Amino acid sequence: MSLPKVAVIPSTTRQGRFADRVLAWFMPLATARTDLTYEVLDLRDYPMPFFDEPRSPMMLAPKNDVALRWAAKLAEYDAFIFVTAEYNHGIPAVLKNALDYAYAEFVKKPATFVAYGNAGGARAVEQLRLVLAELQVATLKHDVHINMIEMLGMLRDGKTFADYPYLDVPVAKALDELAWWTAALKTARS
Repeated sequence: MSLPKVAVIPSTTRQGRFADRVLAWFMPLATARTDLTYEVLDLRDYPMPFFDEPRSPMMLAPKNDVALRWAAKLAEYDAFIFVTAEYNHGIPAVLKNALDYAYAEFVKKPATFVAYGNAGGARAVEQLRLVLAELQVATLKHDVHINMIEMLGMLRDGKTFADYPYLDVPVAKALDELAWWTAALKTARS
């Protein structure tokens, strides 16, 4: 039996995004585990226009070829980890747009978050929870928050995630919870 697959989705596409540093730190922690498999699903590889379809994907598949490719890729996964920035107290527009282009591919699958920014990206996570509820995603309690102090330490002072080893603790807790829910919901879906 193959291990459940988890998509790790960075929420931004801009040049110089902090998400690349987060992924470089997070992915080795995740892939060291033996209960799930992980793949980065980068929105840069799916440049979708702003949603302009005649109907919701809940009712009718999108016509846009990139959106169809995005949805087909999402369908391969059993769970999601959103690596999200907080922009203006919310989620980046490119992520919201990508979420709007799919529906069935998310239903009854779990998700957790690795967030960063002002207030550790907490407001972005809370907005994501609202959006994902409509997509019938089971969002989990435990997630990871990288506060502005750590971000500025890395961006301005040359520090790395190794200077903040306490951030590894919530990663383990979030992944433990994700593994449990992924197995439970995968079984229930089948």
